[in-house]
Amino acid sequence: MIKDIFGQAMEAMRFNMRRTTITIVGMAWGIATVILLLAFGSGFGRAIEAIFAQWGTNMMGVFPGTTSEQAGGSRAGVKVRLTRDDVERIAQTVPGIIHTSAVVSKTVPVANDLHTYSWEVEGIEPELQSIQKMDIAQGRGITAADLAERRHVVIIGSEAKSKLFSGAYAIGQPLRLNGITFEVIGVLQAKMQEGDDDINRMVKVPFTTMSDIKDTKYLDGIWMSYSGNYLETEHALRNSLAAYHAFRPSDRNAVYVANIMEGLTQFRMVTIGLQALLLFIGALTLGIAGIGLMNIMLVSVQQRTREIGVEKALGARKRHILLQFLAEALVISSIGGFAGVALAYIVSKVVGSVTLYSAIATNGEAADIHLLIAPATVLMASGILIVVGTISGMIPAIQAANLNPIEALRYE
Repeated sequence: MIKDIFGQAMEAMRFNMRRTTITIVGMAWGIATVILLLAFGSGFGRAIEAIFAQWGTNMMGVFPGTTSEQAGGSRAGVKVRLTRDDVERIAQTVPGIIHTSAVVSKTVPVANDLHTYSWEVEGIEPELQSIQKMDIAQGRGITAADLAERRHVVIIGSEAKSKLFSGAYAIGQPLRLNGITFEVIGVLQAKMQEGDDDINRMVKVPFTTMSDIKDTKYLDGIWMSYSGNYLETEHALRNSLAAYHAFRPSDRNAVYVANIMEGLTQFRMVTIGLQALLLFIGALTLGIAGIGLMNIMLVSVQQRTREIGVEKALGARKRHILLQFLAEALVISSIGGFAGVALAYIVSKVVGSVTLYSAIATNGEAADIHLLIAPATVLMASGILIVVGTISGMIPAIQAANLNPIEALRYE
C-alpha cells in the first residue's frame, strides 16, 4: 500500500511539474541557507579558537601590582614583588600546574653590523617555549644547559629576523643586546600579527644570562600551563600568592592574572549566541519555503476534490487520503532537501573561506571563516526540514482527509 501511495504522489508531481519544480527549488534554497548559515557560525567559532590556539589555551600569567585593600596590619598601596621563590611556590602549591617560567624584560638596543632597533628583550626559562607554543622554524630553542652555563644565546621572532638579517641565514650570527654580544641559535615560526604589534619581534635569552642586561631579582611576570578548571586554578593561584605576600585574595589589583581560558570562554559564549541567531534565521527561511509548499498542497487538494470523492466512494479511508497527500509533500521536501544539501556543498567549495582576521592581521589566514560543512550541520538542517515538511504537508492532508465524499463528488 505504501508503494502505491508514493506512486500516486510521484504521478501527481509529474502532472503539475512546473508547480512542483518551483516548490522544490524553494525547499532546496531554504535548506541550503540553513546549512550555509550554520557552517558560517561554526567557521566563526573555529576562527576564534585558532586565534587563541596559536598561544595555547590552558595558559595563565601572573604579574605584580599594587594592593588596593587593607590586609591585617598592612595598608593599601603596597607594591607586590614577585621572585624566583614564587615560581617554585606556585609549582608546589597550585594544583594542576604543568610548567612554570619566570620572565624578566627590558627594552634595549638590538643591533648587528647593519641595523639597530630598540626592542624588548625577555629573559625566559625553557619551559616558556612549551607554555606559549614557541615553535622553532630554524635552529633550536633555549635549553636547560643554556641556563646552567649562562650562555649568551638568543632566539628571535620571524619579523626580527627579516628586519635584522633580511634574507640572510641568521643562525650562528652575532647580535648585540645592549652592547653585549649574543649568538642567534633559533628563529621562531611567525604568529598572527595585527598592525605594528611586536608579536613577531620577540627576542628571548636565557633567564640567567638576562642578569647581564637587567637585575633579575624581581620578576616582571610568571607564566604557567595547567590542567583542570581555569577558575579553580586562578583561585588557588591568588590564594597561594596572597598568603605569602600578605594581601587579600579578593584584591584584584595586588596581582594581575592573565587567564587565557576566561577570555576564550567569553568568546565561545558570543559564538554560541551567533550560531543560535543564524540557526533561527535559517529556520525562518526554510519555514517560508514550507509555507509555499503548504499553499501548493492546498491548491492541489482543491483541484483534486472530485478525485478524493471518487476514492472515498470506492472505500478509501481517511488515513489513506491523509497518507497520499502527506507522501506527496514529503517527497517534494526530500527532493528539495537533497538538492539543497548539494547546493550548500557547491557554494562552500566555490566560496571556500570568508576573510575575517587576515583582513587586519598578517599570517591570519588560519583565523578566517572557512565554510566547512560538518555532518552534524547537515543532520540538524535535515531535522528542521523534516519538521517543516511534515507540518506543511499535514495541514492540507488533514483537509483532504476530512472532505465529505458526497460534497466532493458534487464539486465542479
